[in-house]
Amino acid sequence: MSRTRFTGKVAVVTGGASGIGAAVARLFHDEGASVVIGDLDEAGGAAFADSLGNARAAFLKTDVSDYDQVKALVDLAVSKFGRLDILFNNAGVGSFSRIADLPVEDWKRTIAVNLDAVFYGCKAAIPVMRAQGGGAIVSTASASGMAGDFGFGAYNAAKAGVINFTRTAAIDHARHGIRVNAVCPGPVDTPILSGVDAVPGLRPVWEDCVPMGRFAQAEEIAAVVAFLASDEASYLTGVSIPVDGGLTAHTGQPNLHRWMGDEVEG
Repeated sequence: MSRTRFTGKVAVVTGGASGIGAAVARLFHDEGASVVIGDLDEAGGAAFADSLGNARAAFLKTDVSDYDQVKALVDLAVSKFGRLDILFNNAGVGSFSRIADLPVEDWKRTIAVNLDAVFYGCKAAIPVMRAQGGGAIVSTASASGMAGDFGFGAYNAAKAGVINFTRTAAIDHARHGIRVNAVCPGPVDTPILSGVDAVPGLRPVWEDCVPMGRFAQAEEIAAVVAFLASDEASYLTGVSIPVDGGLTAHTGQPNLHRWMGDEVEG
C-alpha cells in the first residue's frame, strides 16, 4: 500500500476533532493530502489541526446541521488549497430512548446531524468535484443502519437513511466521475461510547455480542475509509461496507458452541 496515495489531493473531514474523524484526517494527511477539518469542538479541532504540523491542515468550527456552515467548510478547502477531491461525512450524535418517550427535539437533532448533514456535504461538494472531473465521497453510516437496536430509533433511522442516500448519490453522479460510498462501523472505542465503562458489566456484555469479541479501534475504521477514498477503489461506488467485527453477520441467536462445550477460547 502506497504511503503517498493522497499526495496533491484535498480532503474535508467533518467531526474531525476526535475519534474516527481524527483518525481519518491523520491518515489522509500522513499519506500526502491537505486536510480541512470541521467540528463543533473549536479548541480540540484547532489543536488537532495544529498538531499535524505543517501548512497542509486547516480547521473551521462547523455545525453540520447548518447547510451554510457545511458549505463554508467546502469553500475553505477550495479557497485555501485550490480544489476538493475527498469528502468524509463523519460527524454524528447518538440518541437513546424508547419511541414513545423520545423528545421531538432529540429526534430532529439526531436526524439533522446524522442524515441531513450528509446531504448538505454532498450538495456543497458535488458541484466542485463535478467541475474538476471527479472525486470521492465517504460517509459514516453504522451497523445500526442495517438493523434495529433497542432504544435507538432516531439513530437507526438516520443511519439507514445514510445507507440508501449513498446509493442514490452514487448512481446520480457516477457519470461525473464521483464515487459515493459509506462505512458501517459497529462499536468503536471513541468518545461517543465513552460512557460504556461507567455502567458496570456493560462492556463485556457488549463485546460478547461481537463475534470478534472486542470493540474496534478508530484506526481500523480509518483504514477502510481511506481505501474507499483512494484510487484503489476506482470501480467501487454505491456500497456501504460493514466494519463491525462480524456483528451484522450474526442473526442474534444463541452461540450453541458455548452450550455444547466446544467454543474456541481466546
